[in-house]
Amino acid sequence: MADLEALDRIESLGPEFFADPHAHYRRWREDGPVRQVRFPDGIVRWVVLDYAAGRAALNDPRLRKAAAVNDELLSRKRGAPPSDPKQLAVLTHMLSTDPPGHTRLRKLVTRAFTPRRVAELAPRIEEITDGLLDALAGRDEVDLLREFAEPLPITVICELLGVPLGDRDDFQEWTRALVAVAGLEENRAGAAAAMADYLTRLVRAKRERPESDLLSALVLPADDGDTLTETELVGMATLLLIAGHDTTVNLIANGTLALLRNPEQLRALQTDPDAIPAAIEEFLRFDGPVNMSTVRHTTEPVTIAGTDIPAGEFVFVALPAANRDPERYQEPDALDPTRDTGGHLAFGHGIHFCVGAPLARLEARVAFSALLSRFPDLRLARPAQELEWHPSTLMHGLKELPVQLWAGP
Repeated sequence: MADLEALDRIESLGPEFFADPHAHYRRWREDGPVRQVRFPDGIVRWVVLDYAAGRAALNDPRLRKAAAVNDELLSRKRGAPPSDPKQLAVLTHMLSTDPPGHTRLRKLVTRAFTPRRVAELAPRIEEITDGLLDALAGRDEVDLLREFAEPLPITVICELLGVPLGDRDDFQEWTRALVAVAGLEENRAGAAAAMADYLTRLVRAKRERPESDLLSALVLPADDGDTLTETELVGMATLLLIAGHDTTVNLIANGTLALLRNPEQLRALQTDPDAIPAAIEEFLRFDGPVNMSTVRHTTEPVTIAGTDIPAGEFVFVALPAANRDPERYQEPDALDPTRDTGGHLAFGHGIHFCVGAPLARLEARVAFSALLSRFPDLRLARPAQELEWHPSTLMHGLKELPVQLWAGP
């Protein structure tokens, strides 16, 4: 009976959570650094809230990552069949794999994201940015998400991977289904199957006719002779395609919204554009692009920050909560681009730290530098509290960002 009463007290995620996760995280933290939360699919999961425990959990080998095991555990808790092979294929990649498999997969892709290789992309990113902003000239009001924050990183990742840009509407739709919170997703299985079919055809085309893009490079054997299987290539391409654009979309949009809600900070950056790189780190800390970490599971009883978690449980780290932990950052709910943001967890921590972080930072720097210079009168076209957010525990992103580009009469 006591267990049933405890379950009744577990809070369920609803629309108000996605509208303002920070308010929920603040309230939850008052009860302790770790708590149980019921997701919309009815399954209870564990969420780590404070910085120290979250940072440790992200690099804790007792919290396992294995897509097939996660899927089996979830199907058992739901009393439903496991995912079909196509759905599992797009979910199996280096972010859902423990060493030694993770080490091997990451080694094969890291070569494309070295600081030197990323820096070489800067002229093309600037060219894409200028073209998108040129298209906005002379207009009074636009959806900055749809017309700038989305197409910039999508174009960059498509060109980097060798994915036809004309297919972007399809894979954006698949992405929305794949990152939606469990229980609110629409046709995730269908989206996964469509993504798997599309990328399988693309991988086979690259194998037959390699080009100078990253996907072609991944198809070919590495210097040590290691090669990825077709299933591994589909999973890797899915990860790079989704994480390579959705994270940066949210970084640009969330950062812009933060500035428009803090006009003094906006004016300060317009006056001193050299401060933009530091401001981007604060955007990442203050309202980052990722909500909760990717899923981990326990295979044995684990104690985190004094909380006992049994075996066979799902564990998430709430990255925005960790990044606003008052034990780590003073006045954490204030946007302060001058603060020391060192150690923020927006891109994760440990062996699963985001391999594309240098590219996301570069795209954001180019985007904010050009946007703030071109449109000094930029402002919200609707009250911030009326804006809608995607219902996802993985990504933290707006559905639209209506802005006025010029000051009114």
